[in-house]
Amino acid sequence: MSPSNRAQPGRRPGRRPQGPRRPGERGGTRPADPARLAAFEVLKAVRVDEAYANLVLPHVLGRLGLEGRDAAFATELASGTLRQQGTYDAVLAACIDRPLAKVEAKVLDVLRLGAHQVLSMRVPDHAAISTSVDLTRSKVGQGPAGFVNAVLRKVTRKPLEEWVAEVAPAREKDHDGWATVAFSHPRWVVERLAEAVGRDQVDALLEADNVPPSVTLVARPGRATVAELGGTPTPYSPFGVTMDSGSPAGIAAVAEGRAGVQDEGSQLVAIALAEAALDQPQDRPETWLDLCAGPGGKSALLAALAAQQGALLVANERQPHRAGLVLANLTDRSAGSQVEGVAGVVAGDGTRPPFKDATFDRILVDAPCTGLGALRRRPEARWRRAKADLDVLVGLQRSLLDRAIDLTRPGGVVLYATCSPVLAETKGVVEGVLEGRSDVTLEPILGTVGEVPDSAGPLDGTVQLWPHRHGTDAMFLALLRRVPEGIS
Repeated sequence: MSPSNRAQPGRRPGRRPQGPRRPGERGGTRPADPARLAAFEVLKAVRVDEAYANLVLPHVLGRLGLEGRDAAFATELASGTLRQQGTYDAVLAACIDRPLAKVEAKVLDVLRLGAHQVLSMRVPDHAAISTSVDLTRSKVGQGPAGFVNAVLRKVTRKPLEEWVAEVAPAREKDHDGWATVAFSHPRWVVERLAEAVGRDQVDALLEADNVPPSVTLVARPGRATVAELGGTPTPYSPFGVTMDSGSPAGIAAVAEGRAGVQDEGSQLVAIALAEAALDQPQDRPETWLDLCAGPGGKSALLAALAAQQGALLVANERQPHRAGLVLANLTDRSAGSQVEGVAGVVAGDGTRPPFKDATFDRILVDAPCTGLGALRRRPEARWRRAKADLDVLVGLQRSLLDRAIDLTRPGGVVLYATCSPVLAETKGVVEGVLEGRSDVTLEPILGTVGEVPDSAGPLDGTVQLWPHRHGTDAMFLALLRRVPEGIS
């Protein structure tokens, strides 16, 4: 039976079960439904520990023993609630007689989960309300249960479209305010995305941000083939497939580390660097650097491409624990050694890396960013980032790109990439670095990436991918070439 409305065998409505209490019960009340409990724990981890839902969810599901339909229900409940949190908060605010900031955080989590079931999932109102009350009693206490019941009953009075029409500003008078509620993005994010994609397309982009992406796999060339992975080949990356069903863990090549889960846009970043032409060919094997490598997905694809070209990759990551993840991605699990094409993994600050200038032929700067291009996969990022973060991140991005150019030999290339389309993090960073140096030029990105339609970036020769156009994360790519001093 569906987790949305389980029957309780042997129990009459309104009667308290006899015998010993089960785990999670308080005072003989019904225990929380396991799928809803899993979603609640994910929301708590995101809120308290700043966890990412897509990373913590598998652990919670495993601990609670959820599989199949229960696991799918919990996944949609947690992820969907996070995506549409802004919309639900506007609705809940209209149903509560005090500011949401004064509602206990755990109670607000339950209310958001309940609102998602009522407004966006095919869960009967009575089931959504009763299971939310059970969850409140189990995880918060008896006192707030009546409050949750009363609030969710108010939420059930209207469908989502009518609630949005009531609680959002009028679209024709304040589009960004309306979009903030209708598409559940902070207003500053709506404004920055509109600036990047254009007013005529921002609604389509915001809507795409709220559609869960399909699972995309990469076959690391020389180690796995696309045919091994099944699924549907991706339109732009020759190494990608989109899964039609099932779990990546059930695919041998993924379990063995010969393939991995990777968005097609991220695959194109690695391909663009590997395919870029070099000036002044050297009489030695090429050396490549992934300057900000954690957690290592792009490094793994780069290493495979490097091995095919007789090159060697160095992966650098500032945080030691993330450097460990990179090392794991670059390890042949069957042999227990680094995969072919890897020179080593270094834990170092990318703005002050332990490498000599003019050392590398190709460098990837996959810079830390707001992550506003990956909101489909990490919906909580929209609530975690603030407008003030931009200044800090842009300064770091410019420092990383500037240092990468120093590390590149004349004739070599640097690929600057961000998983954000925000102009301050893309056009602004590249222009700022170009203006401050006479030894670098902006090159057009050719080859596979250049063949992606409707992908022109904000600077000539750059590429900007979009969820609503290409079905990828909103990756930005710019290729810069180091030239002898004074030549540009």
